[in-house]
Amino acid sequence: MWSRRGFLRLTGALGTSAFVVGRNGLREVEAAGAAVAGRSPEDVAQDELYWREIQEAFTLDRTITNLNNGNSCPTPRIVHEAYKRYADMVNQAPVYYRGLIERNMETIRRRLAAEFGADPEEIAITRNASESLQIAQDGLDLKPGDEVLTTHQDYPRMLTTWDQRQRREKIKVNRIQFPVPTTGDDLYQRLESAITPQTKVLHICHVTNITGQLFPVQRLCRMARQRGITTIVDAAHSVAHFPFKLRDLECDYAGTSLHKWLLAPHGTGLLYVRKEKIAGTWPLQAATDRQTNDIRKFEQVGTQSPAAKAAIGEALAFHQAIGIENKAARLRYLTQRWASQLKDVPRVKIYTSLEKGQSWGIAYVGIDGLEARKLNDFLWNKYRIIGQAMTGGPYPAQQFDYQGTRITPNVYTTLDEIDTFVAAMKDAATNGVGTA
Repeated sequence: MWSRRGFLRLTGALGTSAFVVGRNGLREVEAAGAAVAGRSPEDVAQDELYWREIQEAFTLDRTITNLNNGNSCPTPRIVHEAYKRYADMVNQAPVYYRGLIERNMETIRRRLAAEFGADPEEIAITRNASESLQIAQDGLDLKPGDEVLTTHQDYPRMLTTWDQRQRREKIKVNRIQFPVPTTGDDLYQRLESAITPQTKVLHICHVTNITGQLFPVQRLCRMARQRGITTIVDAAHSVAHFPFKLRDLECDYAGTSLHKWLLAPHGTGLLYVRKEKIAGTWPLQAATDRQTNDIRKFEQVGTQSPAAKAAIGEALAFHQAIGIENKAARLRYLTQRWASQLKDVPRVKIYTSLEKGQSWGIAYVGIDGLEARKLNDFLWNKYRIIGQAMTGGPYPAQQFDYQGTRITPNVYTTLDEIDTFVAAMKDAATNGVGTA
C-alpha cells in the first residue's frame, strides 16, 4: 500500500508526469487514494497532487474549459474503454451477447443499491432521469380534479409531463414559486401551505438543475406521507454528487441520470421505487400480470444495446475509489474558489447559497444588466469556457427575475480553469461583453 511519504518521494524524484505515463486509471486512482487515507475530506479537497491523479484518468480536450458538467460529463478512460469493449462484444453476435450481458446486469443492480442505499428490488436501471421520473409520473392512477404540487423551478421536461396529463386527464398542476437562494424552512412552509384536500402528489427536486437549490426532502416526504400524498423526487443532481442514501429521503420515487455525477456513459439512469409502490405503478411499456411486483417491469423498453449500462460497473468502481466524501468536498472547494473571488465584484450576483451543506458542484452566477445568452457567448468566444446560459429553461411558465450561467465543474477540473473563469467574469463585469 502506498504511503504519503513514498508517493511524494516517487513524484518528487521522477516528476508527476513520469508517474502517470501509461496509466489506465483505476489502479493509479486507488493508489493515490491510499496515499491520502486518514485525512479529512476538506484536506484532501485541496491536495492538488492527489487530484492530478484523478484528472489524468480522463481523455480531455484541454483547449476548452467544460464547466457544464451539470448537463453530462465525460467518462473516465476506464469507463469509456469498458463501454467500447461491451459494444464490440455485442456486435459479434447481438442475439447471444445482448442477452448474456443483460442477465449479468443483476450485479450492477446490487452494486447500485449498495452504494446509494436501497434494496436491489427497489432499483430499476433506466436510460436517464427523465425516463425514470416519467415512469413515476405517468404510472400513477389519478382522476380529474386530483392535484399535483410542484414548483416553477422543476425540470422543464417533468413540468411538461405533468401538463400533458393535465390536458389529457383534467388533473390540476399547482406550481409554486420561490426566491433563490432560499432556506429549507422557507421551502417547507411554501409547499406545506399550498397543499389542499385534493393534493395527491408532491413532486420536488432534491437539488434544482438551475441554481442548485437544496430542498429539505426528508422533512417534506414525512409530512406528505402523513397526509397520504405520494412523493416523487428529482435526484438528477444529487446522486453521486454528495453523501446521502436514497432510503433516507423517505420518498416513494426518485430518479436520476448516471451520466451526470456518477460519470457513467450516456444512456444510463436509475429509478428508485419504494417496494410497497411497485405493484401500483404502471410501467411506460406494457408488462404481464406476473411482473406486477417486479421492479424490472420498468426496464422493458424493447431492443437496445446493453453496452452503456454494463459500463456502469466501472463508473461505480471509479466513484468508490475517490470516495463520495472526498468527491463532494472537492466539488465544493472548486465552487467556493470561484465564488469567493466573485461575490464582492460589482454587478456580479450569485444566486446559490454558499453555506456549508447547501452547495457542492452547482452554482448560478450572473451580471446585472447582462443577458444570460450574451454572457455565455462571451465566455465561449473569448475564453473558450462552456457554461450553461439559463433564464429559467424553455418551459414557458418559468419566469424568473435573474439571468446568468450555471457553473458546474467536476473532479477533472483544474484550478487554472477555475481561475480563468474568474478572470473572464471580472472582465465581463468591468469591461462589458461587446457584441458577444
